[in-house]
Amino acid sequence: MSKAESIVRGLLELADIGVTGERPFDIQVTNPDFYQRLLGNGSIGLGEAYMDGWWDCEQLDVMIYKVLRADLEHRISPLKLLWPVLWSKMVNLQSSKRAFRIGEHHYDLGNDLYRLMLDPRMTYTCGYWRDAENLNDAQEAKLDLVCRKVGLKPGMRVLDIGCGWGSFAGFAAERYGVHVTGVTVSREQIELGQERYRDLDIDLRFQDYRDVREQYDRIVSLGMFEHVGPKNYRTYMGVVERCLKDDGLFLLHTIGTNTPITAVDPWTDRYIFPGGVLPVPKQVDEASQGIFIMEDWHNFGTDYDPTLMAWMHNIDDHRQELERLGYDERFYRMWRFFLLSSAGSARARRNQLWQIVYSKKGLDGGYNAIR
Repeated sequence: MSKAESIVRGLLELADIGVTGERPFDIQVTNPDFYQRLLGNGSIGLGEAYMDGWWDCEQLDVMIYKVLRADLEHRISPLKLLWPVLWSKMVNLQSSKRAFRIGEHHYDLGNDLYRLMLDPRMTYTCGYWRDAENLNDAQEAKLDLVCRKVGLKPGMRVLDIGCGWGSFAGFAAERYGVHVTGVTVSREQIELGQERYRDLDIDLRFQDYRDVREQYDRIVSLGMFEHVGPKNYRTYMGVVERCLKDDGLFLLHTIGTNTPITAVDPWTDRYIFPGGVLPVPKQVDEASQGIFIMEDWHNFGTDYDPTLMAWMHNIDDHRQELERLGYDERFYRMWRFFLLSSAGSARARRNQLWQIVYSKKGLDGGYNAIR
């Protein structure tokens, strides 16, 4: 047994994970170079080795959950991985010039992929599972929760920052009789969204949020703040303040974390969400100070676990179809690592899901928290 293998085995034992064990969350190593690759490259080495088939795990989500609960990732921190952190401090990775990069890299992977993975409305954010038994019901419940939290009424004008394929816009227009303007940096999303909702009172635009100028009765942003970046949080809040009427409400729906970081996990940054950053509560609060009054803060991060597992189930159900569409074995392993490691992270409470409701001047008599 090599020294690298001995070290890795010892670390995994701290999380009750075996190597070539019989339990479904034990890892199966197929290339002995895996151990040195992991120690030398940390999370990037772990993810890339999985993509290359150097190791496998039946219950990858459980394995990642156990790794995070044991805090093992902080025991392997190669110095080479400090550069992305330093770079993010020096450069605005989410500037307006870079705004459309995430759309091209992630959201433009292909509408066929997301059609097969998501619910019928193609809602690519955390569902609300309190009273739901399947993905479709959980997403409908989440969309309705958002509408109720901001008090939508017929005739209102609503802005959706980061509208995706228009799932919220379509739901709000159909169920609540409002006009919705949605902006996204993905051409694929815009083309499909405009086609889907051409008969509704919806205006979907290929546009950076910083370029929106009109005023609205309500503003929502579901799963887009993760791409804004700490250097732009204050600017983002300023844009919302500019576009929101004085008596309006703003709902921010975002993944967050309790561990201060300046960039997402290096593997995720390279393969899934380039330039993405998860905010911590202090950053969100400081960005909104003097601009908004926080009326409500709701954390249902554990609901991301069943959402991600449902997405993975859909991918597995349509694997052969995805292969025919050109999504090969390496892509499948990349996507499986992304979805299941994210589920494990939500289960371990490392990542949270927040819905925060803001007003400009505070509501007379206070806000009635809706769950």
